[in-house]
Amino acid sequence: MKSRFFPLLLFIFVLFSASFAKDTPVSDNLITDQVRIKLAGDQLVKGGALQVDVKDGVVTLSGPVEESKQKERAEKLAKKVKGVKQVINNISFRK
Repeated sequence: MKSRFFPLLLFIFVLFSASFAKDTPVSDNLITDQVRIKLAGDQLVKGGALQVDVKDGVVTLSGPVEESKQKERAEKLAKKVKGVKQVINNISFRK
């Protein structure tokens, strides 16, 4: 009886653990750090001059870039970060 009961208990535990792990929200501070790391590490964006603000999972990007490719790439990178719900791209172009 014990040998049949243990695998069932293990299965239930894993199932509930996985469902609770999905719903754990990611903090705005962690999202900010992850977006900054992605931007700074990207060869096209070179995101050191960009500002990243996060409020309730909504990322706002601002600061100057030289090309539209950089602006588009920064938005794509930010969207890939876990916990990001939306990206507001206020990046401007240097004159």
